[in-house]
Amino acid sequence: MTETKATRRTMLAAAGSLLAAPALAQTVPYSAGTEKPKLQAPPNATDCHFHIYDDKYPPAPGGLPAPNASPDDYRALQRRIGTTRGVVVQPSLYGTDNRPTLEGMAALGPNFRGVAVVNDKVEDAELARLHAAGIRGIRFNLAQAGATTPKMMEPLARRIKPMGWHIQINAPASVIMAQRELFQRIDATLVFDHLAHVPQPAGTSDPTFAFVKSLLEKGNVWMKLSGAYADTRSGPPAYADSSAVARAFAQIAPDRMVWGSDWPHPTEKPDNKPDDAVLFDLLAGWVPDAAVRQRVLVDNPARLYDFPRS
Repeated sequence: MTETKATRRTMLAAAGSLLAAPALAQTVPYSAGTEKPKLQAPPNATDCHFHIYDDKYPPAPGGLPAPNASPDDYRALQRRIGTTRGVVVQPSLYGTDNRPTLEGMAALGPNFRGVAVVNDKVEDAELARLHAAGIRGIRFNLAQAGATTPKMMEPLARRIKPMGWHIQINAPASVIMAQRELFQRIDATLVFDHLAHVPQPAGTSDPTFAFVKSLLEKGNVWMKLSGAYADTRSGPPAYADSSAVARAFAQIAPDRMVWGSDWPHPTEKPDNKPDDAVLFDLLAGWVPDAAVRQRVLVDNPARLYDFPRS
């Protein structure tokens, strides 16, 4: 009897140890790999760029249905990389129908903000409703024809500035350069997605980098340290070419840099999704100083997206 009890205690203790052990491998939808990042996320670390997709909402004209990427799916990514705050960015797929983003924010909870898509016909009451729901910016995806155009930017900038919102821009280098005068004169906070799509292999030698650098030096422009895979020629895991651009931008304006995963990586094919742990670990090289990384992951997002200051 004594041996049986001892054996049982040993088995229970072993089972308890297994339950208490941290999960080192975790599968996340739309993400390659299973390991956690080597870089530890600080409290209130913020993923400033990801999307929610829900096929109960129809695509805008010309859009193709996308696989569902739900709040629960995103929670799995959070558990893997360690972020606790986030910013849901309205996908271009749905045009100005912001319901997928708003519902995603509501499901994810108070630690989340959003960036919506509106056109110049939006009513003041709708802007107020979006603000109350946690929207803190509007997105212009100029990489493709869609719900917004560059001509709408200045009129909308005047309307959103009193609300403390910003304008988020996703555009290829050719469009950024074609709209240089607009970006130079606009009276609003501008946030460029995905390293401003600085072309490779020219990288920091490209005129796009020099122009965006001049905007960053003005003081009203921010950069998303995201999308390392978007324009790379050298590829994973180091993304050496994109990393050089990211490091350079981070040195120019460390107080106006934020990080984003771009999950579920809508530009990448289902069999070529990046490893989100690898993407998060790139920050250690992009922003080597731990105090500056704290700003990028926590303090800067709190300012830009109106999170409680930690």
